[in-house]
Amino acid sequence: METRLSSHGAYRHLYHLVWIPKYRHKVLVRGVETYVERQLSLIAGLRPDVEVVSYNVRPDHVHLIMVIPPKYAVSKIAGEIKADPGREIREKFEWIRGKYRNDVFWSPGFFSSTVGIDEESVRKYVEFQEKVDRGNYQLKLGF
Repeated sequence: METRLSSHGAYRHLYHLVWIPKYRHKVLVRGVETYVERQLSLIAGLRPDVEVVSYNVRPDHVHLIMVIPPKYAVSKIAGEIKADPGREIREKFEWIRGKYRNDVFWSPGFFSSTVGIDEESVRKYVEFQEKVDRGNYQLKLGF
């Protein structure tokens, strides 16, 4: 992943998100997994600067690797991603409605962790920032 520029800084925010269906039922099968994958590909329409780098839909959980800019809370993005597909899955797949009460599909909450960078990349950024401060820099961020 490359470092990205925003109006007031540079960032490299890569997150690993995981969430599960309510009661960890193995319901992300028989077309449901394809539907979830299709919804994940539409995330850029919600927030063009949020990017799904990779994903994996398992029968009882979803993994995402995402770029989320610092201007967004990770919890807000995760909530937006889970909200619409959960409702639509219950509407589209009749066999799922019988497994859940109260119109709930996803378990509340999620797991998130950052995917870090190495010390050498941080050192390169510090050196780059020193050049910026002195006024002799080129806009090549190769870290």
